[in-house]
Formats: sequence, C-alpha cells, structure tokens
Amino acid sequence: MTTGELTQHSGGFGNEHSSEAVPGALPIGRNSPQRVPLGLYAEQLSGTAFTEPRAANRRSWLYRIRPSAAHPPFTRVPNGTLRSAPFDDSGPDPNRMRWNPLPEPPPGTDFVAGLWTLGGNGDAGRRTGMAIHLYRANAPMTDRVFGDADGELLIVPEDGTLLLRTEFGPLRVEPGSVALIPRGVRFRAELPDGAARGYVCENYDAPFALPELGPIGANGLAAARDFLVPSAAYEEADGPVEVVNKYGGSLWSATYGHSPLDVVAWHGTHVPYLYDLSRFNVLGSISYDHPDPSIFTVLTSPAADFVVFAPRWLVGEDTFRPPYFHRNVMSEYMGLIRGSYDAKADGFVPGGGSLHPMMSAHGPDRQTFERASSGELRPQKLDDGLAFMFETPWPVSVTAQALTAEHRQRGYDEVWEGLEQNFPS
Repeated sequence: MTTGELTQHSGGFGNEHSSEAVPGALPIGRNSPQRVPLGLYAEQLSGTAFTEPRAANRRSWLYRIRPSAAHPPFTRVPNGTLRSAPFDDSGPDPNRMRWNPLPEPPPGTDFVAGLWTLGGNGDAGRRTGMAIHLYRANAPMTDRVFGDADGELLIVPEDGTLLLRTEFGPLRVEPGSVALIPRGVRFRAELPDGAARGYVCENYDAPFALPELGPIGANGLAAARDFLVPSAAYEEADGPVEVVNKYGGSLWSATYGHSPLDVVAWHGTHVPYLYDLSRFNVLGSISYDHPDPSIFTVLTSPAADFVVFAPRWLVGEDTFRPPYFHRNVMSEYMGLIRGSYDAKADGFVPGGGSLHPMMSAHGPDRQTFERASSGELRPQKLDDGLAFMFETPWPVSVTAQALTAEHRQRGYDEVWEGLEQNFPS
C-alpha cells in the first residue's frame, strides 16, 4: 500500500520542517519517546557531524514502520558507467571539451543504470570535491531504491519528468526545475513521461547552501521560501525490494523484504528540496559591463557552485553583452536545458555540455563576437534559453569514457577560428 501522493509542499531552505502522513504519528516534545506513536520506530538521519554549528547542522528524525537497521548484508554490484573520485583513469586535461547529448540507452534502463560519469575531482572517501554525471532513462525504477552515502545529488532534468519518491515523500521535478537529494536519503525515480535525461552534480563536500548576498542586501537571487520540501508519504509493502547503496565509490546491493520508503512522519533539516528555476531573481548591470557569472549563483558549497543563466534583460551601454573572453581559476561545466546560449551560436545543444578547465581561455565563438560587436545596443530580452553551470574551484579530471566517447565533439577548438587580428600594424 502506498499512501500520500503529490500534496502541498512547505517552503524554506535550511529550515526545520516537519510532516506526518497520519495524524498523531509525529511525537511532540521529544524526538525518541519510550513508545513512539502508532507503534513506529524512531530513527535519526544525520547529514553532517553532530558537532557542526547549528546553522550548518543537517539532521532529521524519521518515524517509520520498520527500522532501517533491519536488512540483510550488502554485496558489490557492477558500477556500469558510474564513476567516483578520485578519478585515476585519466589526469586533469587543460583542453576545452564539448559533448553532444548522450545516446539513447538500451531498453529497460532506469535512473541508476543510466548514470554516466563525465568527471570530477577530490576524493569521495574523504568527503571532498564533486562529480559531474549525466543520466538517461527509459524505464522506471521498479522494486528498486537508491541512496548515495558518498554525497548529495543535485538533479537537473533536461528532457522528461522525474517523479522522485523519497523517504520524506514525493517530489515531481520537470525541466526548468531542480531537485536536491541529501546524502544518504533513499529514493525511487519514476518516469511519468516514459523517458528522461538530464544532469547530476554529486557533491561530496559540505551540503549546498544559499550564497551570501553581501552588498546585494536582504533580497535577490534564489529566495529561501521558494525551495519546497515534500509532504510525508509512506509505502507499506512486503516483498523483495532491491536497495542500491553508493558507498566508497562503488555500488552495493541488498534485497529487503519490505520497502524502505516507509516513513510515516518526520521532522528536521536534512531534507530533499525542489526548486523552480523560473523563481530565480536575476540581477545584472543597468549601466555598463557584463557582471561576473557568480551573480547568477543559485547554490554554493566548498566543492561546487550551481549557476543558472535564466531569461533576463540586457541593457548595458557601450558593452559587449555576451560573456566576455576570460581565463578563470575555476573549472566550468556548462549544460543547456532548453533553447540556445548567448555565447555560442552553434554546437551547444540541450542535453549536451562543455568543460572549460581551470585557466583555459574561453569565451564567445566568432559568430557571436562579430554579432555582439556590431549590433545596435537596444534593450534586449534573452528569453529563448536556459543554461546552467557546475563550477568548481579545482581541476576536473575527465573519465576515460568521456574522453573517448563517440558523442564528444572533436573539433570544439574550431569555434574560435577566424578571430583575426584587428589591430592596425
């Protein structure tokens, strides 16, 4: 039996949330009473160290039909195309790279089987760094649940909807929205549209947080209240369920005799989130020059920033309006959700991506440069595209499968050909 479908969410990032699928299931006044209401089991799920400062501490109390401790041993299973840091099969490469969308997967590929790792940095075992994955799926996860002990998952759909049935309740995430699944939280990905593909940032480090606003003031960028958490729902089901656990860079599997999505009530701060990117309050220059892309940061962590290039107005006077030529201490992975990106005229398509490594020179292609250098500077609305960036302060090592992939664009450097000398000699 499954109870609780998509119901009203509560809003607020980093808040103390609570929800119950059955009235009276949530204990009041204490976390672990001698007898939990309705015969449930109390269990704490900690996403950070117990002694983290209160503002950074992430933990939730779950009240479930069976304790998570009641399970058989886990055994190793093949990783498929999923990889984890440290990425030892190839070292950091300073070359700029770009990929077309992933090819169609074999029939029967679910979200976990369809995860394909492009690269990353750090060490999952030491909880440092991040990984860049893509996913493509054409089958729902049936009698199968996934949890990532190595890090949290920021899921960015590009095509098709994901219905994520988590321990905390269901989240429906569509292209134009993102979902954040905290470290260790189990979920099942269903496919209401029959197929789906997109991007995933796996953050091994401290959890994503909202960036500080500094001189911006109290408001702007992503508002805390626009992050939505699910309402409690539970599955009361006996029968074999495969629980896949990503641990230490490898996949492990155990067959439970019941669904682990059996949480009837919960409260805490270690919770899944849903965020609609159209709610992002875009800020920019209203005089001259193009601001650094950090002004578009949605979420930040020590290992990675999540930046969105959402629809916006360009009004700068005497200004080259697309992103300028630059070299950066950060490594930048760009993805495209829909439409086109204003710095690239061709070749960068939805579902594809590009990687500009630390200190590699990049910027607009020749066509974009010529158009932006000579066009009339009227107020301009960019509303035909939605792009994003996973930005990390460390070099990204690309996996061997990404380096040799057939869908990698071998001639990416050619987009800057034809940028001739204009200086009079």
